[in-house]
Amino acid sequence: MDRALEFLVHHGYAVLAIWVFAEQFGFPISSIPLLLAGGALAGSGNLGLAGVVIFPIIGSLLADSIWFEIGRRRGSRVLNLLCRISLEPDSCVRNTENLFARRGSNALVVAKFVPGLSMVAPPLAGMFGMRLTRFLMFDGAGALAYIGVFVGLGYAFSHQLEAMAEIALGLGVWLLVLLLGSLISYIAWKYLQRRSFLRKLRISRITPEDLKRKIDAGEDVAIVDLRHSIDFESDPNTIPGAFFLPSEEFEQRYTEIPRDRELILFCT
Repeated sequence: MDRALEFLVHHGYAVLAIWVFAEQFGFPISSIPLLLAGGALAGSGNLGLAGVVIFPIIGSLLADSIWFEIGRRRGSRVLNLLCRISLEPDSCVRNTENLFARRGSNALVVAKFVPGLSMVAPPLAGMFGMRLTRFLMFDGAGALAYIGVFVGLGYAFSHQLEAMAEIALGLGVWLLVLLLGSLISYIAWKYLQRRSFLRKLRISRITPEDLKRKIDAGEDVAIVDLRHSIDFESDPNTIPGAFFLPSEEFEQRYTEIPRDRELILFCT
């Protein structure tokens, strides 16, 4: 414990900045334990509270600015890539787009507190053509809120956190086994959940070729384009005869969908 504390005291600001940068850039790590530890060290007088807050914000803004520029240059390809490797690939893009549609620039503040969206929001802001100064202002506010919450908790409960750290070190390798087991169990559950979803989806799926045959044969089918309005604006091409119903308006307008013929939906 003494060595760990000594290391954090001497290199705490740099460690916090690098760790938060790595998390925001996409490495599968969490900065919350380190932010709590930094707050606890500030509470005990070993580190300055301002530095514990400012340096992680700098790390977060550097990583987010890189993703912002990648999103501005590469567009939806980078967003689809990020969502494909997430634990919620089927809803990642849609959730992020809905968040931006509802909250605009404020989504950058909220996204920091939503697992999976924190890294996706900056490239999406770049895709929207948001000004860099506006992006840095709102993204910085989100970083300040997120980092401030956990540093503040560590600062307020510094004595309790030190006692918990002693217990954790006493558990040694068993604590690592427990954490890894929990992570593996969660990933396995999400994987099985996704497989079940895809299995149900295949039952009612139609291929583009089958749909074209129906259209060419003159069959009376109702085709509904459920893409988000953001996707539609960037690529307004659609299937001939399709009825456009933005996914964010579905709950309010679902009664407009025809009920007297075969219904075919698509969202990408």
